[in-house]
Amino acid sequence: MVRRHRPQRVHPPRLDAPRPPGLRLHRPPHIAIANTASDLTPCNAHLDEVARSVANGVHEAGGVPLNLPVVSLGETQVRPTAMLWRNLAAMAIEEMLRANPIDGVVLLGGCDKTIPALLMAAASVDLPAVVVPGGPMLTGHFRGTPLGCGTDVWRLSEEVRAGTLSQEAFLRSESAMIRSKGHCNTMGTASTMACMAEALGTTVPGIAGTPAPDSRLLALAQETGRLAVELVAEDRRPSTILTSGSFRNAIVTLAAIGGSTNAVVHLLAIAGRLGIDLTLDDFDRTGSGVPLLVDLQPAGRHLMDDMYRAGGLLAVLNEVRDLLDPEALTVTGRPLVEQLTDAEIWDESVIRRRADPLLPDAGIAVLRGNLAPDGAVIKPAAASPELLRHRGRAVVFDSVEDLHARLDSPDLDVDETSVLILRGCGPKGYPGMPEVGNLPLPAKLLAKGIRDMVRVSDARMSGTAYGTVVLHAAPEAAIGGPLSLVRTGDIVVLDVPARRLDVELSTVELGQRQPADVRAAAPARGWERLYIDHVLQADKGADLDFLVGSSGDRVSRESH
Repeated sequence: MVRRHRPQRVHPPRLDAPRPPGLRLHRPPHIAIANTASDLTPCNAHLDEVARSVANGVHEAGGVPLNLPVVSLGETQVRPTAMLWRNLAAMAIEEMLRANPIDGVVLLGGCDKTIPALLMAAASVDLPAVVVPGGPMLTGHFRGTPLGCGTDVWRLSEEVRAGTLSQEAFLRSESAMIRSKGHCNTMGTASTMACMAEALGTTVPGIAGTPAPDSRLLALAQETGRLAVELVAEDRRPSTILTSGSFRNAIVTLAAIGGSTNAVVHLLAIAGRLGIDLTLDDFDRTGSGVPLLVDLQPAGRHLMDDMYRAGGLLAVLNEVRDLLDPEALTVTGRPLVEQLTDAEIWDESVIRRRADPLLPDAGIAVLRGNLAPDGAVIKPAAASPELLRHRGRAVVFDSVEDLHARLDSPDLDVDETSVLILRGCGPKGYPGMPEVGNLPLPAKLLAKGIRDMVRVSDARMSGTAYGTVVLHAAPEAAIGGPLSLVRTGDIVVLDVPARRLDVELSTVELGQRQPADVRAAAPARGWERLYIDHVLQADKGADLDFLVGSSGDRVSRESH
């Protein structure tokens, strides 16, 4: 009998200590271009072209560019929710950066989950890294009106359900909405995360919001390629850029631009990879007094190419410069605040002056109470002001399927004062925490002209969505959180100024109730099983528990 020996896997040696500054390589630096381009991610389909410009810049600076295709997640195609695989993408990218003989990396992302996954991976590996956002699409028009990708889908789909817009007209509006390459042109999650990447200091200053078809994006991509070689030479790593001050800057930015609630989960996850103690309370404490300066959908009127021509993100940040951390660095090696000196506002109807904001206090509000002891979030800028204090009767749905089955029933006992509650849609419950928190309104209320109601969920919602929607309630219903105890008819009280979310029941009565069983069926195998077993709650960034913290081996280039 011939015995066959299984070959052993050989791990490259790793050194924990960083390379001493100034130590030069004996070869040109190898720069990976972590590229999330995919035909199945329409928002990122143009990133191969962007990668070529990055490669040109690397060549110019004396480096060796190496295209590295990585996991791509697109909101428009992936089911049931792209968020289910954000952590998988981050883990796969991390492993590829560790495994390959590279000295630095340029991170190309566009659609919602790609920039967070790339930054989570880069933070864990700590190789010199810089981000190139793919940029928003150009504005499309329908019947003479500019359309916001995502936001107007939500708005017009409700008009179809209300009977005020035909299905045929809706489809025509949808085709008019997407007129170029790029991600959503509203201040949705994709645009928000591009702005977060810049506010964190991980991009060439001024690149966030550059439209995808704009030739200046390619010029900045080429500049980024040159900068990547410089990062290697100077040993400028994410651990030197991403500090507590950087996250403070991101939170201020999030409020000033009216950014997506999804940024809360992503920033918590990125900070967690670095071992930075960022909490929900930091978002409220830092962001609550920041004015909303950008008049952009879904919180305002305009779209991303308007913001870009009006002066872009740097012009916004110049208005709140005193709120930014003066020492937080960017990949250029200089503080973010030093990049703002020449930033001007060119159209004050799009970017407001500090003295004339859309809202004086625009940050994400963090709510607590007996319905969300570990926190929930709401975006006041996208809510109806009259609903920010509200008391109403709960109408409870145990799943998305339950919602769809009963929402439009003429027999549903609901009116405009009701509070719609959707549970079983948190990180473990769905699983993946889908963007279903902005529940559609019951058809019979739409017919009456109602366009907003208080909605509460342990889910997320699209950054392009709007309404008085409380999200990310933690702990989620699937693990016995308080939402699992609510019954239809209970009185729910929302008080955003007081930062409260409660059901009018005593602690004793809540303790006597049995939780509704809204757990997902346990998967037999694969990623979904690993995810459910290890995913953290929304208030911790919904990362996997074994990926949090900075204790893992970080790659030193001498290991290759």
